Amino acid sequence: MSQKNVIAVDLGAESGRVIQVGFDGEQLTLEDIHRFPNIPVLTRGTLHWDVLRLWHEITSGIHMATADISSIGVDTWGVDFALLDRDGKLLGNPVHYRDQRTEGMMEWVFERVPRRTVFERTGIQFIILNTLYQIASLSHAKSHQLEVASTFLTMPDLINYWLTGARVCEFSNATTTQFYNPRTANWDFETLTALGVPTHIFPEIVQPGTQIGNYNGIPVIAPAAHDTGSAVVGVPATTSNFAYLSSGTWSLIGLEIDKPVINDAIYAANLTNEGGAYNTTRFLKNVAGLWLAQQSRAAWREQGSDYNYEQLATEAAHAEPFRSLIDPDDPAFLPPGDMPARIREFCRRTGQPIPESVGQVMRTIYESLALKYHLVLENLITLSGRTVDHLHIIGGGTQNKLLCQMTADATGRVVLAGPIEATAIGNAIVQLISLGELANISQAREVLSRTVNLVRYEPQQSSSWAENFERFKALVGA
Repeated sequence: MSQKNVIAVDLGAESGRVIQVGFDGEQLTLEDIHRFPNIPVLTRGTLHWDVLRLWHEITSGIHMATADISSIGVDTWGVDFALLDRDGKLLGNPVHYRDQRTEGMMEWVFERVPRRTVFERTGIQFIILNTLYQIASLSHAKSHQLEVASTFLTMPDLINYWLTGARVCEFSNATTTQFYNPRTANWDFETLTALGVPTHIFPEIVQPGTQIGNYNGIPVIAPAAHDTGSAVVGVPATTSNFAYLSSGTWSLIGLEIDKPVINDAIYAANLTNEGGAYNTTRFLKNVAGLWLAQQSRAAWREQGSDYNYEQLATEAAHAEPFRSLIDPDDPAFLPPGDMPARIREFCRRTGQPIPESVGQVMRTIYESLALKYHLVLENLITLSGRTVDHLHIIGGGTQNKLLCQMTADATGRVVLAGPIEATAIGNAIVQLISLGELANISQAREVLSRTVNLVRYEPQQSSSWAENFERFKALVGA
């Protein structure tokens, strides 16, 4: 058969890419068309996404494609959104989820809708950056934008609207807002009304695989528009007994299950049920991820030392093991800033040796992440009753060999690392299924397992990791 080519637009919190994915009936091939940074902009105390620059880069990348393109799909990070006026014009640059406008908003929301009720209606974990608390901040401030808004769109939906003119929200990304109700399969209008948010602004929710319009005559198909949703589609698993770790700015560790699990135990563990492609649920937890390394690197660069990630991993590999540990999800680490200084302060506050050198800081980050992965994975397995044979690490973090090995050591499980571009691959797979080139996810994963080079990490040094796991649990109060 002739090769079918699709374009996967994949926007992450640090960078974006436009990738051409080809399928000849036997294997998938990837070709980078365009890569670009995603740099937030701080204006008068508010942190924004530079969405018009992103739009320019996306369309430039699409136009760089030289092959015949059968469709286009867009995925992005979750939780952020745009508001349009009645004429479809952007009411303001979308605000970054790390902006401070959500401070105090959890308490404000729970005064109006009890915390347990929010979970019962949505099944989503509580994180201050969730869309629920962002939009609540607008209601609390009596925002003029919210008063005049005609349409709410999440970030991938905004790009799709500009591509096609269609005002719809894709399912997997809608579920990350913490105001989608899986029981009613619609927006959680009860909660939104209680918060004073106008409900007429929320559009139709469409499923992954829906053709939502055309761009210059090319069909635009909604993949799992949340980047982790697409990444999970791109896991090259041949059995159902796997866990995944989508490793990038955020680490999302989880299982693929049939339906949401909403009960007291999941609520107490603060786990989440996000929508996946084709009637699946991403049962997972967000962990801070490589954000800690990214911000540390940025801080050292400002101080005159420009390390690449390979150099940072080498420094960490030569540092003393288990000298200091942190909780990667401590609130102090959420905003941008001098991460090494915050790590030192955390260690000072918890009575541990202060990491001074670059290697000590990075070792602290990587070992703490690996131990947090272990803690989360064991919770997921216990509460789901699932068997997990191995852990698939996908995304940019697969390039960090030290962290992959540490993850195998900490969890005591075989780690299979790859592919790096799992999100773009998963994005393309949904398009190819919609186009009739692939039958389903199972066939796609079988193709991937034959054509993707995976790196296998066997667990080692289990006794020292087990000993420090107990120390880590005490540190984080688990």
